[in-house]
Amino acid sequence: MTILSGSDILAYIQKGELKITPFASESLTSAGYDLRSGVDVKIMPRRHALVHTMEFVKLGPSICGQLSIRSSFTREGLLGSFALVDPGFRGQLTLMLANLGSAPVGIAKGERVAQIVFVMLNKASENPYSGRYQDSVGTVGSKRNF
Repeated sequence: MTILSGSDILAYIQKGELKITPFASESLTSAGYDLRSGVDVKIMPRRHALVHTMEFVKLGPSICGQLSIRSSFTREGLLGSFALVDPGFRGQLTLMLANLGSAPVGIAKGERVAQIVFVMLNKASENPYSGRYQDSVGTVGSKRNF
């Protein structure tokens, strides 16, 4: 497996194997892309919120994504719980953010909140993602059957 550099990300976008819309050049990092919040939100202490990304992403069958919260937010008490973004996924991403701090934490629409690191698989997935969150738009709650 290989982590894509910023220039690799641009090359894969040009080849059509990766899509990030809307793309912001200031969000491109040396080893990933900073995803922006699609909404204004204030997360109170000991509460959590689901927040969707402004960006729509589309991953080819050889690329998966690993998410992490930006360190500035962890320093304010926010933690994020994120799933792996499977090869073949397309849509906006929903992030779960929990405030373990003692003060409310605000996130402005368009603010960079999480980083996605793109990882190349050794070979293309034979079964790219086609699950219930495919083509997600906005904040999407659990679709788990129980």
